[in-house]
Amino acid sequence: MKQLKIFSVLLLANFFWTLSAKAFCPVCTIAVGAGLGFSRWIGIDDSVSSLWVGGLLIATSAWTVDWLKRKKKINFPGLALLTYFAYYALVFVPFYFTGFIGHPFNRLWNVDKIVLGTVVGSVFFYAMGAWYAYLKKKNNNHAHFPFQKVVMPVGILLILSFVFYFITKY
Repeated sequence: MKQLKIFSVLLLANFFWTLSAKAFCPVCTIAVGAGLGFSRWIGIDDSVSSLWVGGLLIATSAWTVDWLKRKKKINFPGLALLTYFAYYALVFVPFYFTGFIGHPFNRLWNVDKIVLGTVVGSVFFYAMGAWYAYLKKKNNNHAHFPFQKVVMPVGILLILSFVFYFITKY
């Protein structure tokens, strides 16, 4: 388990040395990671915390694909799919084998809370990033307001966090 943590830290450390990314911005990725850590620290339900896991997986996967293409000149058909699959496997395989996923009392709507939250967080985070790109393109490649690229994806995770919090609380 210690080796997995060290590997994860080293893998994520690569992202702090890139200068720019066309995918999700570094601030957005850090905000998602901080939100995840904070919510787990204060004991928030797994469905809420895993929303942030989904956002973090999308952000780091997209960032990695962009980094591989631009900095390392690695590009082949299926690169994005392979990268996304690898990141999700790096999270879900250890969760499965350590018993975080699959516990019969950790379910919402008959779906594991971590799986549900991660899928919902991933879909909405990606959708907001795509919507931002569409809105920016329609506005002559300018954002409508400062930090829109951060506000939209992180904002949807905040909204979903409140929704899932109240669903699981009551």
